[in-house]
Parts: sequence; structure tokens; C-alpha cells
Amino acid sequence: MAAPSPALSDLRDYAYDWALVDVETSGLIARRDRVLSIAVVTIGRDGEQTGEFSTLLDPGCDPGPAHVHGLTAERLRGAPTFEQVADRIGALLRDRVLVAHNAQFDYDFLAHEFARARAYLPVSQRLCTLALNRQVDLPVEDMKLGTLAAHYGVPQGRAHDALEDTRVLAGIFRATLREAARLDLPLPLVPCPPRQDSRFAPKPPKTPCAYRNPGRLQPGGPLLQGMKTAITGETSTSRAELVARGAAAGLNMVSSVSRHTSVLVTNDSMSGSAKARRAVAEGVPVIDEPMFLRLLGDVRSGALHQAPAPEAAAPSPEAAAPAPEAAVPAPRRPERAETSSADRPLAGQRVLVLGGTHADAVAARTRVVELGGSAAVNLSCSVTDVVVLAGGEFDRRRRRIADLGLPLHDEHWLDAPTAAADPAAGTPDDEEAADRPPPPHVLPRGGVLDLPAPPSGTPAPLWHVTATWAPQDRCEIDVVAFVLDEDEQVTLDEDFVFYGAPENPAGTVRLLTDGPAEQTIAIDFASLPPASRKVVVAAAIDGEVTFGDVGAVQAAVAPGSGAAPLARATLDAATTERTLLLAELYRRGPVWRCRAVGQGYDHGLAELARGYSVDITD
Repeated sequence: MAAPSPALSDLRDYAYDWALVDVETSGLIARRDRVLSIAVVTIGRDGEQTGEFSTLLDPGCDPGPAHVHGLTAERLRGAPTFEQVADRIGALLRDRVLVAHNAQFDYDFLAHEFARARAYLPVSQRLCTLALNRQVDLPVEDMKLGTLAAHYGVPQGRAHDALEDTRVLAGIFRATLREAARLDLPLPLVPCPPRQDSRFAPKPPKTPCAYRNPGRLQPGGPLLQGMKTAITGETSTSRAELVARGAAAGLNMVSSVSRHTSVLVTNDSMSGSAKARRAVAEGVPVIDEPMFLRLLGDVRSGALHQAPAPEAAAPSPEAAAPAPEAAVPAPRRPERAETSSADRPLAGQRVLVLGGTHADAVAARTRVVELGGSAAVNLSCSVTDVVVLAGGEFDRRRRRIADLGLPLHDEHWLDAPTAAADPAAGTPDDEEAADRPPPPHVLPRGGVLDLPAPPSGTPAPLWHVTATWAPQDRCEIDVVAFVLDEDEQVTLDEDFVFYGAPENPAGTVRLLTDGPAEQTIAIDFASLPPASRKVVVAAAIDGEVTFGDVGAVQAAVAPGSGAAPLARATLDAATTERTLLLAELYRRGPVWRCRAVGQGYDHGLAELARGYSVDITD
């Protein structure tokens, strides 16, 4: 890629006023933890720095892991509170795009700090340099700040010092903008809603029901522990007391009705409420409040959720297979042992397909994966080849592809692909290839891969499933997650994670919005309760546009926000689908596995949610 890098002052499409931010915090949960230090560096539209501010802060609490950030209570004593500097920070952020490395983290912490100070966070857009660098897709081992600084030649100061990290970020940001301009990438700007009060904080944790759902209440029969019980309408006993008494008896008290609901409690079954209508449609039994109170006096024992064996350790991909009698299955890898390199001539290559009908493009991308390659959905630094189908010659990216010197092929090349590297480029390509990190595993549709356990004595990572697609101007795509039990149901209504509830109550599954064409589900497997056996990650389109119009969606699985992806899958729906299952992450004994799904449905998100016992109309 020998195209010259443009000067930052020439990047008119990227001409914004920027506020680069870094915070050091007492923990990782914004609704609970506090900001200990903050730095802001402002940059003008010409790329020149226009201001700088940093300060330590007195959080009024334990500063947390000092071995990470070096900020002890003694060092913070006498520093201002956030409330005392909120106006100055707000003035630096106002009318600028907030930029940070993992921007949602910094934005959420600032939103909560401004809310505590009874002030308004004056940010309407943010940009994540992690998301931008994922689009650029550099040949580096990970996307951590230090790794990117080394790649771009940015001098580094003390890590986890807010001001030093922000200065490093400024250098990385300028260099990344130049790379993005070479590739003609749109900036992943995220609109930010008002976050000026505490009602935006997630709800306090709710204790999951310990019992499996035994099914519906039988006529004249007793309540059983684990029954999903909903209440609607006016009641003589307070709603809070009914819910508390039901939960104490072992019932799973839920806030919506679905086909998995065991019973609906209402004193007016003809009220026309959404829950009552849904109960009638699904055939859910309905009882009144007096009957419910009588049945609460004799709730029968239920079956506990089955927990996986806690004593066995998950094997790493390099570990030898366990003995046949062991309970833990052998590690699953996407490659088949009997496949030779001759059968996978595109191994390590990344191929972008342009043009063609939807069916032709799907067939071409499927063939790329069959040949061992990775099918790209956008132009990036990792693309090695471009296949041009009918109409692809008019793609707006052709000029950039020509500037980058990428080899172009027609559809017949996939019948017998030759070496992907451009022979005219000579040996530098070989030297660059030697420095590149190992490519991610390529998961075909239905492919399964074990997620490796962390090394002994190290904390388990937060696994990230990131979905990426071509930028759209006709629709919005939402990534969602369902946390399911062994019966393929959500145990809590709140275990449906989506744009309206981006975090489940325990904070173990979160939605991260990194740009208009990229969203991530972050999962803390180590903290999931035993009842949680599977996390389903899906995407849904709002409106009449279908995934046939959108094209392929890429799903990447990585052990952390800045980590290199362990595996990638490029998933195509057929033509008319409006929802698409991307991945399932599920327990197999103590092992967590990832399966690339790629199953599409014509119905919308509401119908998909009902299949997992959630009614999102309530």
C-alpha cells in the first residue's frame, strides 16, 4: 500500500473540532465507580492542538486498584471534586466531538459524573479510536494504545497517566485519520443522547430465580417453584408485595407475558392490557389475585437449574485433548485436521467482493471461506484481493483500490485462485507478512470454536462479539443479546440486552455502540450465574429494508476491547430477512464455545424476542 498519506489539513471530510479525553477510574462500572483523574486535549479542524487541561480528582471513596493507575487516597487528598471542575470540563467538551480510546467507557463515566454534579454533559457526538482502527484493520497484534503508538511511531509516556495517555492518543488519532482517508472510510461518529440525570443508570441487580420453569399452571393444580408469573392491572395488595411474596416462594416473577409464561395474575382479564391480550393469544392460564394468594400458601418444590461442573478447568486451544472418560469435551477448532494447505489456497488472505447480485455476492464470499480465506465487508488495510462481479466496476471504492495497488480478479479466479500477493511488489511484501500477527480463525456458517481459558492466576477477559456491516443510509441496524437458561428462555426479562436497555442488571452482558456500522456485545462469562447457559447475539433492521439489501455482516470474537480477534465469520442472509442470528456462545461443561450461526428470519425483532420469552411491547 504505497499511496501517499494526506496532510491532516487536507482532510475536509474529517474537519471537526475535537476533544480528546482520557479518564482514570476507581473501577469499571460507571454507575458505581468514580473518576480519579481526567485529561482533555482539544484539537482544531486543521489538526493543531488548541488547548489542554488535566487534574486529579477527589472521588470521596476508595480509589480502587492503585497498582493499575498509581492513584492512592493520599495522592488524591486535597484534589478538587468533579463538581468543582465540571464547568471547566464542560467548556472544553462543548461543540466538539468527544474522542477516546474505547469512547463509550469514558463517555459513560463522564455522563454519570455530570449527573452527580447535577449538570449537563455537553456532548452530542463521540468517536472511538478503537472502532476507527478496527475499520482501518492494521497488521498489529492488538489495538491497545501502546501497540498503536508503536505502530504509528508516536512517543509514549507513562501508561495509565491521563494526560500522558491523552497526548499519545492525539498522535494516534492524527495518524489514524490519515489512514482512514487513504481508505476513504466514513468516520464512526456516534450520536449521544442527553445524559444529565441518574435515570439513565441501569437498574439494581435482580436475583435470578434458582428454579427451572416447569411449564404452565394446570387447572386446579398448585404453583411450582420456577413458574414464570406475571401480574397486570389493579390489585388490592400492593404490586411490590405480591412480587416479593412470589419471589420468596421460589416463583420467577416477570414483567412481560410470552408463550413461556406459566400464569398471569389479574383481577380483570378483559382489561385489554398488553399482558392480558398476550395471555389470550398465547393461551396462558389466568387467575385472579385471591386465587394467587391462596396458591402461594402451598407452592410445591421445583427443579433447580443445573450448574456445569465447577471444578474442571476449560482447556486452552493448545492443550492436549482430555482422556475419553473426562467430562470436558476436546477443544473445538474451526479447521479440519484432514484439510491440506492445497485445499485452502486463500489461507491468511482477506478478500473483498464488489458488485454482483446478492445471490452472486453470497456465493463468492462463501467460496472465499471454503478456500480458507476471510471475506471482508469493507475496504481496510488487511484486504489482500478484490473480486469484481458484474457492476462492481462502478463501486465508489474502485479508485481507492487502484491507489492502494490491490490485485483485481473476476469471478473465475475463485475457481482456481493463484497467489494473492502482487508479484510486482517484490520482497517487501514477504517481510511485512513475517511481521503480521497470525490471522483470526475463519468460522464458516455453523463453525464452532472453543474460547480459551485465561492463563492460571490471571483474570478472565471480557469477551467481545463485534458485528460490522457496510455503512447504510436507508436503515438502522441494532445488535441485541439474549441470555438464556437450559430451556432456551431468558430467566429475567432484563436479560434481553438492546438499545433501550444496553446492560443487564448484573452488568455481565453489555451492548457497546462503537459507530453507525459497528456494535459490540461484551460478555463477562466468569460472572454469569450457573443458570445462564447461552448468550445469543443477533441483529435486527428497523423498517422495510432487509439484510438482502444490507449484504454481509461480519462477526468477530475477541478476548477484550483492544484485543485482536480470535475468530471471524462473514454471514449472509438470503434476501428478505429482517433479523439475523449472528453467534451463539454456550457452555459445554465448564467450556464456553462460540458458534457462527447466520440464520435469518423475515419477522422483526419483537417476534424474535418472543421466541426467547420476552415481549418487548410492554
